[in-house]
Amino acid sequence: MPNTVVWTLRETLVTAMLGAVFGVLYLGWVQVWLVLQAIFGPLTMDVVMGFWFVVSIIAAAIIRKPGVALVSEVMAAGIQVLLGSPAGLLLLLTGLVQGAGAEAVFAATRYRRWGLPVLMAAGVGAAMASFAYTWVRFDYASLAPGLLVAMFVLRCLSGALLAGLLGHWIVTALKRTGVLSGFAIAQDRRAVA
Repeated sequence: MPNTVVWTLRETLVTAMLGAVFGVLYLGWVQVWLVLQAIFGPLTMDVVMGFWFVVSIIAAAIIRKPGVALVSEVMAAGIQVLLGSPAGLLLLLTGLVQGAGAEAVFAATRYRRWGLPVLMAAGVGAAMASFAYTWVRFDYASLAPGLLVAMFVLRCLSGALLAGLLGHWIVTALKRTGVLSGFAIAQDRRAVA
């Protein structure tokens, strides 16, 4: 377990800031998804879904305390709602589910492991939680089994790559600039994230 589970003011502000920034990016990503879906079809959502989990990976890798992945995703969802997302307040539940999926992986390591495999696993955790949620919400049970398998595999790959790997790259780049000094990630002398 980390030295302390209490967040500092700085950690709280950075988590909120990351949630706000990615809330705006997530809302913009909807437009990317819609354009790609018009070109490639309905499986596109599962291919691009991982980007909507990335703030949980980035915030958790920087702060390294319980709850950060969950709160950052809910914050991003809240910002999207405030900006007028057509998904409305239900988006808060979506953010909660996605953040909980990533948070569960970090909790399983007792908040001690932050390497690329763990970050990618957290992206997959968010994808799996998201898939379970959308299964219920959109009645996936009525879909063909082959389609369901394709959707699940694509969403998990997207979580691993667009959340885990991309999150790792972003955190690595931020660490190199020195802007993360004073955070748990900067005190870790091992490989980034």
